[in-house]
Amino acid sequence: MRAPTECPAWQGLAKHAESIRGRHLRTLFADEPARGDRMTLEAAGLVLDYSKNRVTDETLDLLVRLASECGLRERITAMFAGEKINVTEKRAVLHVALRAPADERIIVDGRNVVPDVHAVLARMAAFSARIRSGGWLGYTGKPIRNIVNIGLGGSDLGPVMAYEALRHYSPHELSFGFVSNVDGTDFTEVTRGLDAAQTLFIVSSKTFTTLETLTNAHAARSWVVQRLGDERAVSRHFVAVSTNAEAASKFGIDRANLFGFWDWVGGRYSMDSAIGLSTMISIGAEQFQAMLAGFRAMDQHFRSAPFERNLPVLMGLLAVWYNNFFDAQTAAILPYDQYLRKFPAYLQQLTMESNGKHVTRDGARVDCQTAPVYWGDRGTNGQHSFFQLLHQGTRLVPCDFIGFCRSLNPLGGQHDLLMANLFAQTEALAFGRTADEVRAEGTPEWLVPHRVCDGNRPSNTILADRLTPATLGTLVALYEHSVFTQGVIWNIDSFDQWGVELGKALAQRVIPELQSVDEPPLAHDSSTNALIRRYRRRREGA
Repeated sequence: MRAPTECPAWQGLAKHAESIRGRHLRTLFADEPARGDRMTLEAAGLVLDYSKNRVTDETLDLLVRLASECGLRERITAMFAGEKINVTEKRAVLHVALRAPADERIIVDGRNVVPDVHAVLARMAAFSARIRSGGWLGYTGKPIRNIVNIGLGGSDLGPVMAYEALRHYSPHELSFGFVSNVDGTDFTEVTRGLDAAQTLFIVSSKTFTTLETLTNAHAARSWVVQRLGDERAVSRHFVAVSTNAEAASKFGIDRANLFGFWDWVGGRYSMDSAIGLSTMISIGAEQFQAMLAGFRAMDQHFRSAPFERNLPVLMGLLAVWYNNFFDAQTAAILPYDQYLRKFPAYLQQLTMESNGKHVTRDGARVDCQTAPVYWGDRGTNGQHSFFQLLHQGTRLVPCDFIGFCRSLNPLGGQHDLLMANLFAQTEALAFGRTADEVRAEGTPEWLVPHRVCDGNRPSNTILADRLTPATLGTLVALYEHSVFTQGVIWNIDSFDQWGVELGKALAQRVIPELQSVDEPPLAHDSSTNALIRRYRRRREGA
């Protein structure tokens, strides 16, 4: 496949970008008073206002043409059909099967995988009901009241984000904790004050070999056994989400309490699989099904809507526009809802682990920039930390604002205040404040330059009615498919993560060098050798 830079639409965009670079959003809105209404789309319960982007109809036409020239429609079809589009691992990419209706057929290696998905969901529902009702008893006969998920990467970021996002729907008599960091402080603080007799650990590891996860799992095992005094307690206080039944069984987990998933589910796309067991325990099977329905609604929209009216496609194409034609090196995710405080961190993995690649699907070096750095925080906190840079900094940072028309926790007029800030920030970023406007406010001339905001800073605004499980599913699927769209344009494999492996492999060399009783021979670079020796000396001195 040809490089994207060789596509006629890409070359047209490069020329077009030069002509539009000097045009201000003030001008674009002045030339078209109805722009805000015309450049707004609605699908699957979400509203996307993309009018505050530095685009014209010509820009959008070229971007849509680029998507067609890069084969986006064919790639969407291939993904939903179960073709092995993860080329380096020779796997299908079927997170969409996790939320497919029971009567759908998705074939992988000659097998319809949808019944397998629903069988696991049914087992999850039955188990969750037992925990929530108090029917599942720990080793000493007490009901479980504390659930701790042990995972890493997608096995942690998805569950913890979903728990925080949907905490409104979680019963207060249950507590939830999440351990991911191999730093012992993480496990210590999460389990501080918990009663082992009422604590259940969910060990989430596809292979049941991930070093960090297994290290924390063994720490949890020791914690339970020491407090309850019997190895047999393990089977009542541990369940696993894994494909490795043998390793989980050897750990002491009853095979009846093993919840499986499949190699066609990538970790960062797995929150709606059995990896979401803690989510289902938290919100219940009915609400979990509502979340899956939200995912499915966006899947169907992405699969069927024309590109010019397709929310994730347009968001993905706009991300390419700023990344590749405006040299925007970062993008900000700004949810105006306290429950979504973990959403930017979740999207960091989804976006950067997926598209932080330097070779194409066929192994050639890319000839354009791929994923920007994603970051952000919830409003209004961010307004009093990094928004200064967004308004007056020297870097262009495209922003996604996410808000809800109704609060789950109405408190006086506070939700109106919150949303007023969201709308005001998008307006300020787009239109800024001119020197004449500053002077008209009576500002002394020496202070005028300091108060001017140039504006012309692009943003999307995503609105929904309320933050429900269905809405969360729709939001996550929106970004999943936007990331996919970008990866197709750049002709990269968005579903492997070989860059993650290098540091982990090197760590395996360093571990015995740190733990050796005698001074080990070191064959690293001079910096790493010196750091290891200094660490050993100071640790032993302490």
